[in-house]
Amino acid sequence: MSLAPSVAVSRTTFNTLPLTIALFCLLWSFAFVAGKIGVTDCPPLILLAARFSLAGILILGISALRSEQWDLSWRDAAVFAVLGVANNALYLGLGYTGLKTVSAGLGGLIVSANPVFTAMLAALFLGEAMTLRKVTGLLLGIAGVTFIVWHRLAVGTDDWHGILFTLASLASIVVGTILFKVLAPKGSLWIGNGVQNIAGGLAVMPFAFTLSSVSDIVPSARLAGAFAFLVLGGSILAYLLWFHLLKVCGATAASAYHFLMPPLGMLFAFLVLGEQVEFRDLLGIVPVALGIYLVTRPAAAASIKRSAT
Repeated sequence: MSLAPSVAVSRTTFNTLPLTIALFCLLWSFAFVAGKIGVTDCPPLILLAARFSLAGILILGISALRSEQWDLSWRDAAVFAVLGVANNALYLGLGYTGLKTVSAGLGGLIVSANPVFTAMLAALFLGEAMTLRKVTGLLLGIAGVTFIVWHRLAVGTDDWHGILFTLASLASIVVGTILFKVLAPKGSLWIGNGVQNIAGGLAVMPFAFTLSSVSDIVPSARLAGAFAFLVLGGSILAYLLWFHLLKVCGATAASAYHFLMPPLGMLFAFLVLGEQVEFRDLLGIVPVALGIYLVTRPAAAASIKRSAT
């Protein structure tokens, strides 16, 4: 009796990139709602100083308890500190100041224009190609964002001072995205994120206690819940996923996922805060969604293929 030769069955490796993208988008978009709740009961800069400091202490403390080796050079630690100023102190400091007079949905919408400016700078400084498909998608995306912003200003539901702060916040994260790719820090993203949060907290703290007072804090359960989410889901997990996507997908493709934030942000703002979404807002989301498809399809498809092999 002969035995048939065994045949090796190839196993397809499960690709986690789509789940990573989905989790990042959910965390990042809900952070605008949590931020809006937070700044209602706490001065924005005090909230951020506490958030960054606690997140940094938790990350580096967990690393020490796990006896994780510090693998950052002085140069890499300095780069993450610079990113902490751009991606944390400036981006969120300006953004949260804007959230005092801007709805959570609109705040997320403006920041979703990130891919437009990131793609332009990535073409100039990173050599990333600007194809006709990508340019068309970016133009559609910015058109949809502009349409909704214009409508919100026309009906007077959002303050233009807050919008200016949010636009400055947008500029900060664009610069931070390009800096991460240009400076390309090595070593653990986990420890690097801890350094970034500590640097962000130290940068915000002097302004927090000069421009606002601890007596302005209104203790509440919703503030505690929002703060917990912002520390664990925002400063720790979302930023770790963001840096991972930048490495895997490239600056333009990773930033293009921010175009998913308007519908998600508006949905969360409606469900949690009761912010009204008008039909014109939904119309503006259509070109944004098409822009996502055009911008991310080639680069994202290639990234997913690479991660699956």
